[in-house]
Amino acid sequence: MFNERKAAQVAAWFLRQNQGRMPHLKLIKLIYLAEREAMNRHGFTMTGDEFVAMKHGPVPTWTLDYVNGLEESGPDGWDSWVSDKANHEVALRDRAGKSEALDELSRADIAVLGEIWRRFGAMGSYQIRDYTHDSRNCPEWIDPEGSSKPIPMQRIFEALGRDPEEAAALAQRIDEQRQIDRVLSSI
Repeated sequence: MFNERKAAQVAAWFLRQNQGRMPHLKLIKLIYLAEREAMNRHGFTMTGDEFVAMKHGPVPTWTLDYVNGLEESGPDGWDSWVSDKANHEVALRDRAGKSEALDELSRADIAVLGEIWRRFGAMGSYQIRDYTHDSRNCPEWIDPEGSSKPIPMQRIFEALGRDPEEAAALAQRIDEQRQIDRVLSSI
């Protein structure tokens, strides 16, 4: 199940690395690559997001909806941490830029975020977009030709080098966990 507060803190972590502001395209790509790396290392995403192929490459769909203001933020959710998009940029909210702990992020999450920042933080928005378009880097992305198409978890795991059987099992585990989360959240 998608964790809005954790997604906001992932965004806040990246924004802190960039003096509190960055183009939304770069941020969404960094988050996608971090989610992908978490899947590679741990077999699951950090935030429970789902992924779609869009014109500018693969993206975490729920996080993108918050960036674009299409989802209403919950208490202590996205809007508490990240400003509304303006001039193609997002920024930290005042409280998020302080030394307040990013308490949703584990040490393993921070290790993934740090690795992604080291590898891609110096890239510009379009450099990182082009990186995710290259089939040598993100073979799971298939041009949706002006639309958007879901990227199945199994395809991402296969792109990360898992054999089809293991990829299917990992994707099924994520799906089962989402079903459990849905039941528990309705209690």
